[in-house]
Amino acid sequence: MTRDWFPVLLLILAFARPAWAGEAAPAAADPALEERVTALATELRCLVCQNQTLADSNAPLAVDLRNQIREKMQQGASERDIVDYMVARYGDFVLYRPPFKATTVLLWAGPILLMIAGLAALYFRLARRRAEPKTELSEEERARAAALLGNNGKGERR
Repeated sequence: MTRDWFPVLLLILAFARPAWAGEAAPAAADPALEERVTALATELRCLVCQNQTLADSNAPLAVDLRNQIREKMQQGASERDIVDYMVARYGDFVLYRPPFKATTVLLWAGPILLMIAGLAALYFRLARRRAEPKTELSEEERARAAALLGNNGKGERR
């Protein structure tokens, strides 16, 4: 009897594993401070994830950076001071929306340049295709094609 239930038991154990929940963050002592931290963290990029803001990321570095932001705000630093500190330490890459300047011009103009290059390549390819001479089939080639297609050359099926 135990053998009959063994596959069922294995399936239950496989699908009933515990949830991988993390430990909940402690409630903020100062909700206004936490709101400011979150607002600033949405303007900064996670250096590990690269496609998420510090507020969205759960990477250990993102947690550390949020804690640094919180500590600096508790010490009285303004948002601008904190952003300047982060940029000085990590470069413009830490900004989720980097400024338009000489070092980031390719970042801002890159998508437009790629689109223009793609449209130019498409235009030249289509122009080259249009310029190719159109070859007509000889009567012998037409007859052979008709035989291969299985019709009598008049567009009708046998």
